[in-house]
Amino acid sequence: MAKLTIDDLKKIKEKVHKEMSLRDGDRRVKVTVHMGTCGIASGAKEVMDSLLQEIEAAGANDVFVTTSGCMGLCSREPLVTVEIINQEPIKYEYMNPNKMRQVFKRHILQGEIQTPFVLAKGSEVIK
Repeated sequence: MAKLTIDDLKKIKEKVHKEMSLRDGDRRVKVTVHMGTCGIASGAKEVMDSLLQEIEAAGANDVFVTTSGCMGLCSREPLVTVEIINQEPIKYEYMNPNKMRQVFKRHILQGEIQTPFVLAKGSEVIK
């Protein structure tokens, strides 16, 4: 295995800091990817990776990303909750990387809720 140089370590530190900064601070939008074991088994990690890539590509620094455990709706995983300031939270079901990209571009950036993927709005279950 090759030895790491100081420059290698600095690059790793910058990459991790950049990724973690997406999870910190006072933001306009909070996105929770539910990553209990059922969510992970259903593809939540890929959904999270897709979300982080979209945030980075868009240069969106007003999006707070977090994770949570199981919501008890294992049959509807992967689940994602989008909370925009002063709006009711939207829970999306059966997410995959393509759906996450669409939710990011249309709901998070443009404010257009992606109704076909919605499980619940606020405390009201849609389906």
